[in-house]
Amino acid sequence: MKWVNVFLSLMFLFFAILQYNDPDPFLWIPLYLLPAFLCWQASRGKHPRYLYVIVMSICVIYGAYLLFDKNGVLSWANEHAAESLVHTMKAEKPWIEESREFGGLVIIFFAMLLNYLLSRKNPPKKYSPHVHK
Repeated sequence: MKWVNVFLSLMFLFFAILQYNDPDPFLWIPLYLLPAFLCWQASRGKHPRYLYVIVMSICVIYGAYLLFDKNGVLSWANEHAAESLVHTMKAEKPWIEESREFGGLVIIFFAMLLNYLLSRKNPPKKYSPHVHK
C-alpha cells in the first residue's frame, strides 16, 4: 500500500500544478495539495483519520453542488449529450469544467476512503508505559 500512496501523492501534486491556469486555482491547488500530503503521510504509516473524514465531507458537499448546479454534471449528461470531457483541454463550456472538477473530487474521495478504511484495519499502536518486553 505504501507505493500506491506514493503514486497517489505524486499524482495529486501533479494535479495541483496543473491548476495554475485554472479559473479558480485558489480553490483547486489546496484541494489537490491536501490529499497529496495525506497520501504521502499514509505512505509513511501516518493516518490522520479525522482529516480523511474532513476531506471526504468536502468532496461530498462540493460534489453535490457540482452535480446539481445548472451547469453541472447532470446538465452535461442530460442537456449536452455528455460531450467529450477530454476533446480539448481548454474548458470553454461551464458544464465541461464542472464535470471535470466533479471527477477530480471523486478521485480524491476514493483515495481518502481507501486510506481511511486501511487505517482502521491496522490501527496505530499506542504507547503504554506499563508494558515491558
